[in-house]
Amino acid sequence: MAFIRKRNKKFSVVYRVKGDNGTERQKSEGFNTLKEAEARKKEIEYKKSVGRFIIPKCTKLKELINEYVKIYGHSKWGVSTYDGNTSLINNYIVPTIGDTPLSEINIHFMEKYYKELLKMPAVISTRNIKGDKNITAATINQIHKILKSCFRQAVKWEMMEKNPATDATVPKHKREEREIWTAEMLMQAIEACDNKWLKVAFHLAFSATLRIGELLGITWDCVDISEEAIRENRAYVLINKEVERVSKTAVDELASKDIILTFPSQRNNNTTVRVLKTPKTDSSVRKIFIPKYVAQYLSEIKAEQDDIIEALGNEYQNYNLIMATTYGLPIGDSYLRGKMQKVIDEQGLLDVVFHSLRHTSITYKLKLSGGDIKSVQGDSGSGC
Repeated sequence: MAFIRKRNKKFSVVYRVKGDNGTERQKSEGFNTLKEAEARKKEIEYKKSVGRFIIPKCTKLKELINEYVKIYGHSKWGVSTYDGNTSLINNYIVPTIGDTPLSEINIHFMEKYYKELLKMPAVISTRNIKGDKNITAATINQIHKILKSCFRQAVKWEMMEKNPATDATVPKHKREEREIWTAEMLMQAIEACDNKWLKVAFHLAFSATLRIGELLGITWDCVDISEEAIRENRAYVLINKEVERVSKTAVDELASKDIILTFPSQRNNNTTVRVLKTPKTDSSVRKIFIPKYVAQYLSEIKAEQDDIIEALGNEYQNYNLIMATTYGLPIGDSYLRGKMQKVIDEQGLLDVVFHSLRHTSITYKLKLSGGDIKSVQGDSGSGC
């Protein structure tokens, strides 16, 4: 039978297994919490009792990666992280070094692999439409994080003696400094904007320091734009979910983890779906007070939407979203980005991405608050 051992604030599930030569040996699996260890202990004991217990055996990197995704990724990653990490694994790790025996992977191997990646072409994507760019140092750093985490688990599972990625030198990358709009540029864009949804997005991104997925996921039950609240200058939005497009594979593999609902697909052959999901971190959940003019504009949008709902009746798919199409489905982020690019081109404005509006907001809130970082962090949530 299995038992739990505590050492240095960590918990290990210890059990005996038979090797290929028939001799028994002790094996352990480490966990951060007692709850995780107890769950694994019960699983081991049950599977042993019904003769279904199999000791994870990985001799090649691709086998370890597969085990890592199934055990670690499924429990730790959200759907968007799953998509990003498995994309890097399937494009750059498994095809290049997947058949490498674990016994041959050391620090020298890792550093040589990272160096070779710099010479390899990157997969075709929105950032590499023509397919003529090589893998960047930034991407290699992301690959390094995945492998470092994977090897950490392998050491814990006693499949490797030490983590070869820990001391490996990774190509240096300088984070690209993106230009941002001034408040005056934003006001110019708002005045020139003839699309109501882009105007709503501009107002919310700047006044409430929101990411695009967060503003697309706001529902009417999470705002207070009553006449009284507007009059007393206490109108607010509550950020507690977001809209994101993810792969159907991620939704299936993670058993809808973190997903509140999946919106219906417009096409049957789509490989991705839009979902309403919980935020990435607890600190992303926040209540933000908004200016009167933004609250009043939202009131106008609500009145228009109520008229549409009344006119369409059952044809309106009511998800209670603020940012909704004529028939109730969420507005797409690509739609907003396209409309924003049109304003940039027509007005000759600095060519920035939508996410930069969040940085504009943070910059000006810091100025207005006299550098009060904590109050600005409260509005923006952790990270950018």
